[in-house]
Order: sequence, then structure tokens, then C-alpha cells
Amino acid sequence: MKKAFFLLLIVSGPLLWAAEGTSDWGPTGHRTVAEIAEKYLSRKAGKKISSLLHGEKLAVGAAYADEIKSDPRYRYINPWHYVNIAPGKHYGEAPANPQGDLVTAIEKCAEVLRDDNATEEDKVFYLKLLVHFIGDLHQPLHVGRAEDKGGNDIQVRWFNEGTNLHSVWDSRMIDHYKMSYTELADSYPDISRDDLRAISGGTVGEWVEESRLLADRVYASAGMGDKLGYKYMYDHFDTVREQLRKGGIRLAAVLNDIFG
Repeated sequence: MKKAFFLLLIVSGPLLWAAEGTSDWGPTGHRTVAEIAEKYLSRKAGKKISSLLHGEKLAVGAAYADEIKSDPRYRYINPWHYVNIAPGKHYGEAPANPQGDLVTAIEKCAEVLRDDNATEEDKVFYLKLLVHFIGDLHQPLHVGRAEDKGGNDIQVRWFNEGTNLHSVWDSRMIDHYKMSYTELADSYPDISRDDLRAISGGTVGEWVEESRLLADRVYASAGMGDKLGYKYMYDHFDTVREQLRKGGIRLAAVLNDIFG
């Protein structure tokens, strides 16, 4: 699988909504992805990552990329949290954004982590970003449309509280489920080897396309001003849970590929 994950890295764009002021999965979702990934790391990769993080778990730094948004030194990574794809289009069919996007960010993180000359500080920084960005890739509205800022401009009611469609998929459904990230990560049934192989296989480009198709379904699920609640949760939370698990399994696959 060496380097297979980073095929189809043709830059998409233009990315027209800034990541600051938006969110992704929320801390619980990102930590769930990281916690799931820990379960599927190879022994070799686990040891190398543990050494790099001085024993700290992946989940601790899973929200780091959001936590640094308020620091102007890291403003350059704001566009790395998402990639906009117009309806009916595919990744790479639009002019490149010179600031990068979610897919090129994943490539950048992997490049640094593979670089024997990179400093430990840089490796830790980009490892935390990679954990976060693989999570972002599996929140479908991070592969959403530029004109509504990935669903941020689609105002809805969530149990009679004003919010937007992006937030519903980021954190509202997860928070309503009222499980900690460790409980959520442990709540999945056993998975067969064939299913595990199917989820972890493929390329980042293929995972983007999968999220793009899912984003189309999310857009069709609700419109401006809709009142969402128990029925929406019932219809869509299984998809949220499945995306979190896919994110965790694929994060582990990427890390296993990088660290051996």
C-alpha cells in the first residue's frame, strides 16, 4: 500500500470559505476518530507514534488543528480543513487554490512524517494535523460547496435552537448522543477482516469522492429554515457513527503506511 493513499492529489479549488469561524466534527468527534485509530495501529507504528508523542495518546492532540485557529501564526492552515467541490464535479476539476486544501494538507503531513531530516517538533506538529485532517475528510460537509461555505450558511433549527447544517453534522448529533469519545469509540460491533480491508483500502482521492457523494445526500436531507430533531437524528446518526469509524480505520491505515 506504500504511497497508495496519496494518489489523485491534483489540487482542487477555488476554496472560498475560511476555516476560521467554522468547525469540524467537534472535539468529541475528532477524539473518537483518533481513539478508533489506536485500535488498528500496527505494533511497529504504535511504538513509533508513542515514542514521538512521549506516551501521549493520539486523541489528546486530535483537536489541536482547531485549537490553534485563533493564533495568527497558523492562519495559513485554515484552508487545509476542507475542500470545496461543485455539484456534479469531481476533485481536481477546478483551478487550484494556491493556499492548499484538505487533500494537499494530508499529503504535506505525510511528507513531513516520512522525512528523516524533519525535526521531532515538526513531526509532532504534522502528526497532530494529520490526525485532525483525516477526521475532517470524513465529515461530508468538509467536502461541500463553496457557495454555502460547506453548509454553514444553511440555517436550521436543532431541537428549536438556531444553528446551521454544518454544525448539525459536526457536533450537534454527536453531542445529543451523550457519549464520551471513549464510549463512542468502544460502542461499535466487531468488524470482519473483509470489511476492515474494504474500509481501509483505496486512496485519499477515492475517500474524497466518497465524502462528496455523501455530501450530496446531506444537502438533500435539509433546507434553509428546517426544524430538525429526533427524526433527523434517527435517520442520520448511524451515518455519522459510520463516518467516524471509517475515519479512524483509515487514519490507522495511513499511519501504518507511514510508520511501517
